[in-house]
Amino acid sequence: MAARKPSKKPFHETVAERLIQQLKDGTAPWQRPWMPGEGAMPMNPTTGKRYKGINAVFLLSQGHGDPRWMTYKQAAAAGAQVRRGEKGTPVQYWKFTEQQTKLDDNGKPVLDNDGHPVKVSVALERPRVFFATVFNGEQIDGLPALARKPVQWDAHERAEHILSASGATIRHAEGNRAFYRPATDSIHLPDKGQFPTSDNYYATALHELGHWTGHPSRLDRDLAHPFGSEGYAREELRAEIASMLVGEALRIGHDPGQHAAYVQSWIKVLEDDPLEIFRASADAEKMHEFVLAFEQKQVQEHDQQPETAVHNSFATEPDTLSAEAWTLHHVQNATLD
Repeated sequence: MAARKPSKKPFHETVAERLIQQLKDGTAPWQRPWMPGEGAMPMNPTTGKRYKGINAVFLLSQGHGDPRWMTYKQAAAAGAQVRRGEKGTPVQYWKFTEQQTKLDDNGKPVLDNDGHPVKVSVALERPRVFFATVFNGEQIDGLPALARKPVQWDAHERAEHILSASGATIRHAEGNRAFYRPATDSIHLPDKGQFPTSDNYYATALHELGHWTGHPSRLDRDLAHPFGSEGYAREELRAEIASMLVGEALRIGHDPGQHAAYVQSWIKVLEDDPLEIFRASADAEKMHEFVLAFEQKQVQEHDQQPETAVHNSFATEPDTLSAEAWTLHHVQNATLD
């Protein structure tokens, strides 16, 4: 009897193992400081969409400076060529619908005016999980030079608008502590003058606003964990990834220095439960979407021009969150094909 082939390692375990090593080395994506306007989230130039959740974290962990990622075929279609010997990076995605031929009452194909079968999108009873291999722009010859667009808006003004529109209670005081207090649903920050730069102040304030989204009246995460506990570290992991996403979207940078104390806890969490990186990435996307939605609220209230809404173009798509939730449920219950 032939020996059974060992099953392929789950995607989240591959991601967790890489991040554990990078946490030990101090090079995990959210451990790296980004100057304002320096970072860029992984995106697909063919579709124009940003990679999200665990895919975004995994692609960032590859350490490339070019944010563009695409498949071999997409590169070829753009007139470019993946260099010989380059190794691709897997990403996971989901299919919730498929195109089927529309049938009439007699079970025959419905044809359009040109005699072609009419196609309709049908929801799948069981969404399918797929993998694709993508290559970074640095691994591809023939792509146009990466053009980084200059900032056309005041990042600090945008951040201030978000904080204001959120309605969050923010209290400033002497001292060097910044934290969110669930019991009073309030954010506590040092006085602005105690921060080295305005970027640092707003990055810190928005990090705490990320925690604030966990209140039961908002995204309802479990925040009832004492400082230094594993549960506290899990929440900090979500807030750090979300801060990285928000900091890039607003171009205010990312300063991970004040959260270095959680590294060993993060390593332990991922070693004990590799699926936690899947959960944390999905929650961070929700936090990111929730926070940036306040900017859209400002746009609507001030009746600004429609193009202003492009600043919120990184918001998470509903299908992405549905996919994350569906996959997580089946992974936890060992029912994922």
